[in-house]
Amino acid sequence: MAREHNYYVYMLASRLGGTLYVGVTSDIAFRVSQHREGVGSKFTARYGVKRLVWYEHHSEITSAIAREKRIKKWPRKWKVQLIEAGNPNWADLFPSSSTPVITGSPGQAGR
Repeated sequence: MAREHNYYVYMLASRLGGTLYVGVTSDIAFRVSQHREGVGSKFTARYGVKRLVWYEHHSEITSAIAREKRIKKWPRKWKVQLIEAGNPNWADLFPSSSTPVITGSPGQAGR
């Protein structure tokens, strides 16, 4: 039986309408925790980008990386539209519990 793989393309924001960051990871809970602790990346630490506002699940790393690269090249307006299609108020989608579990996807994979 094949093992299911989980990869995520995600966007963080500093606030509603704020600075955006696009990333890819196999462990979204751990990665967002890193960003929140200021060790995820120099960019997110510098600009206070800690709010998970959008993510999308992929079962193949190649499709996740390709999607991340496409989104990074998009104009900001398109990224905002993608966020607001499923999260109009830019609410933080990261659970506040000490053992966060994120499954599924509010985004649409394969676009």
